[in-house]
Amino acid sequence: MTSYKSRIRNFCIVAHIDHGKSTLADRLLEITGTVAKRDMQDQVLDSMDLERERGITIKSHAIQMTYRAGDGLDYTLNLIDTPGHVDFTYEVSRALKACEGAVLVVDAAQGIEAQTISNLYLALDSDLEIIPVLNKVDLPGARADTVAMSIESLIGEPAEDVLSISAKTGEGVQELLETIIQRVPPPEGQPDRPLQALIFDSLFNQYRGAIAYVRIFEGTLRRREAIRFMVAKCEYLAEEIGVLRLGMQPTEELSAGDVGYVIGSIKDVRDTRVGDTITHANRPAATEIAGFREVKPMVFSGVYPTNTEDFEDLRASLERLQLNDSAIGYEPETSVALGFGFRVGFLGLLHMEIVQERLDREFNLDIITTLPNVKYEVVTNDGNIEIIENPNKVPAAGKLDHINEPFVKAEIISPSEYIGNIMKLCTDRRGEFVNQTYLGTERATLEYQLPLAEIVFDFYDKLKSFSRGYASFDYDFSGYRRSDLVKLDVLINGDPVDALSAIVHRSKAYEMGRKLTAKLKDLIPRQMFEVAIQAAIGSRVIARTTVKAIRKDVTAKCYGGDITRKRKLLEKQKEGKKRMKHVGNVEVPQEAFLAVLSMEN
Repeated sequence: MTSYKSRIRNFCIVAHIDHGKSTLADRLLEITGTVAKRDMQDQVLDSMDLERERGITIKSHAIQMTYRAGDGLDYTLNLIDTPGHVDFTYEVSRALKACEGAVLVVDAAQGIEAQTISNLYLALDSDLEIIPVLNKVDLPGARADTVAMSIESLIGEPAEDVLSISAKTGEGVQELLETIIQRVPPPEGQPDRPLQALIFDSLFNQYRGAIAYVRIFEGTLRRREAIRFMVAKCEYLAEEIGVLRLGMQPTEELSAGDVGYVIGSIKDVRDTRVGDTITHANRPAATEIAGFREVKPMVFSGVYPTNTEDFEDLRASLERLQLNDSAIGYEPETSVALGFGFRVGFLGLLHMEIVQERLDREFNLDIITTLPNVKYEVVTNDGNIEIIENPNKVPAAGKLDHINEPFVKAEIISPSEYIGNIMKLCTDRRGEFVNQTYLGTERATLEYQLPLAEIVFDFYDKLKSFSRGYASFDYDFSGYRRSDLVKLDVLINGDPVDALSAIVHRSKAYEMGRKLTAKLKDLIPRQMFEVAIQAAIGSRVIARTTVKAIRKDVTAKCYGGDITRKRKLLEKQKEGKKRMKHVGNVEVPQEAFLAVLSMEN
């Protein structure tokens, strides 16, 4: 048993988006013979169409490979692939916890990016053996020597020891496999101790229930044993266990050091929370594996069906999505303008885009989403603190003392020539400068404290625009702070349109109100009466535009005669328009909500 365990290597690949992580995983599977050449395709581990199209990893994946090393022995390699985006940082941290080593992939053309550093720090926190690798060295724009020096200054690995590979062509990948076997330590843990198994991912199968992907730290898990989820506090029977090859391969037991899966007719994926610990029901471990935390949504948006009859379909679709993605939170809400819908919580803006895309593709739903916003702490005059994620839940001005908004610690890495533009962008978004350090002579790291509300909308797009695509961005939640925030309402003929309400900083409210009213003026169709569009803070109107009435020429039939004939007809028309304004109803078209979403914040 000991000799077998000494030939296990549990490792992961960490990298920034588009640095070749999934391509490297493909080459490893190909060289170890895990996937036959006829079954080979790009991004083998990325099972969703969205992952393939965008070239990103959204869900963690794991696969077991067998490799005969240069010493003639067969080694079991468990590769745990991780998401690369900031929205999925917690999933990355749990996947890293399940490993003893990490392959740090850096694009030789683009160099070190913000997410590279973020994931590197996560790996160092988990005390992993770091193997730095330069990828895409075959590209004409590769700067292998310069980037290797950057890696040396970052982690202290001598530049000449950094491996150079091309995941696309397979150059250097065999050498990387040998390095993994030599440098990544075998797993520790004793098979006869009480069971401790970390859940690093889970998914839902409509026939078999929730499936937990686990790494066994201590003890042995056998088929048909009673198990307990220590955080969820529920018990099940391990009906099937096994290892993760290209598919699921059942086995009779999983021992300390192994990576595999557990199926137990678990009907709710929320019972198999990432970071939870599985132990035996009859001989439980004394403590759970440290590091578990609830995944909390950071960005909220109203999701409404364009056709009100699709409300129940939307509810069923969100329920099914939540089975595969427990990070989604939702609750019903009603809007006067949009009807019945849901307030949905997401990990970040990319997560929100992915969920919208899946609702459209997998469930064929046509939906409208309101402006994304974040959670605020509302403090009332009597000292009560209430957490709100919907602007329409802000108390009346007489009851409100102040609003606290969430701030994040942002880290931006960019070529030095764009630093001025980026600092101006951060200052415009109410950012507070913290620190600036240089990574060599050409690249610099900026640290800012930024309000989360200022970056969830279009900050990333602006950052890429100002830096010609070279800047990278990463952030971490740092807490709530008091800010001068107000609720901005949009009124049409005096009636508030709740779906267009927003919480904004007072200094930006006037500009936002002016843009909103101007945009709506272009989109709301003209009526037989005048339509007033106003932006207001409480009872104070700060911006106004008017959609002019369609005017019928009632005097066209008058070919002459006394002027009083024309005046009488015009007065009659005026009275009719005044009466129509009181009883008339203005329909806000769906394009208006979509256009406001695309409007510059």
